Amino acid sequence: MLKLSVVVPFYNVRTYAPDALKSLELNARDDIEFLLVDDCSTDGTHLLLERAARDLPGAVHLRRDHNGGLATARNTGLDAARGEYLAFMDGDDWLAPGHLARTLAAIQALNCDFVRTDHVQVTGRERLVQGAPCGPHGVAADPRTAILPAGRTTSVDYPYAWAGMYHRRLLDRGLLHFTDGLRTAEDRPWIWRLHRGARSFAAVGLPGIFYRRGVSTSLTQIGDERQLDFIRAFDQVLSDTAEDPQAADLLPKAVRTYCAIIAHHVGSIERFEPAVARKLRTMSAATLGRMPRELLDGALNSMDAERSSLLRRLRRRHAATGAGAGA
Repeated sequence: MLKLSVVVPFYNVRTYAPDALKSLELNARDDIEFLLVDDCSTDGTHLLLERAARDLPGAVHLRRDHNGGLATARNTGLDAARGEYLAFMDGDDWLAPGHLARTLAAIQALNCDFVRTDHVQVTGRERLVQGAPCGPHGVAADPRTAILPAGRTTSVDYPYAWAGMYHRRLLDRGLLHFTDGLRTAEDRPWIWRLHRGARSFAAVGLPGIFYRRGVSTSLTQIGDERQLDFIRAFDQVLSDTAEDPQAADLLPKAVRTYCAIIAHHVGSIERFEPAVARKLRTMSAATLGRMPRELLDGALNSMDAERSSLLRRLRRRHAATGAGAGA
């Protein structure tokens, strides 16, 4: 068995793909495979991947016949993976030389289910190290202990799949696949499931992945209806968490995080297309109306006045209109 499989989805990133592929070359080893998943690009990205499949050691080009989004593209790579360990990268990001070998050595030394790494956020020429909020480095722990407290940033608020490495036993147990079809926030149900279902994890620092912000093709920069998938993603977080034996302890965190994300999107609603903005308000109001009243009140009471007021206005809108589950 290969030691490591790296799943790398690409979609219309011809400008950035050469940097990504060069960084993979600088991480190549005989026991590492790179699963280059083209999610039906239309800008010539697939030509770069075809060349990489010939020239890059360990590269395998997987071309989907229709665009399914990041979650589905990652699943395509996972289904083909042969490694004992798994990792992710996105096609518009890049790795420091030797980053995969260092992370692989760390997870093997700790003998845990998964590790979380820091990363470098790249905005234009600016570089900023973002640390994984996971406690002391190099200490294996129960992943459930990193979910709470509700009112503080914790490991489930650092959902980036590419900021870590994962043992194959998690894949075999059904913990690494993403919800098919989610176009955004696909990593939110994923990270919650991982922390509830895995047995051990550790933070290891190692900020060797460079995450590009402000890319025009990224969904974080696009205000169309695909952004609304965050509601389906967090509905899944709530429903999955409600079935957990520790639901009473974990649901306040899930509800508060959901509320914070709603406030973030509605608070910057001007970036959405007008029809999408209207739908966002309607769906968000309906979502708040579905939440258990006690949990929602607790979340709103714990938030700052600006976000709390915004969400209370949305909740009153739902009560006044008698809105259903969403548009």
